[in-house]
Amino acid sequence: MTMGVDPRELSDEDLIRELRHLHETRSDTLFHGSDDALEHHTSRMQELEREYLERYPDRQVDPERLREGARQRSA
Repeated sequence: MTMGVDPRELSDEDLIRELRHLHETRSDTLFHGSDDALEHHTSRMQELEREYLERYPDRQVDPERLREGARQRSA
């Protein structure tokens, strides 16, 4: 069930803006939101993230975010 605008209908710019906003509000929702608010937030975040990954399957991955990068930092 889509809550809000169907992610497939969002422009790339709108999709990224929505994702950024959801990630900015995640902690507040987790710590202070009702169970329903947290469930809604999680569902919407997953919808938008799935759409982002559909559009950008070959997104640039920062080598520092990989296991090998973590090993190099701790050495």
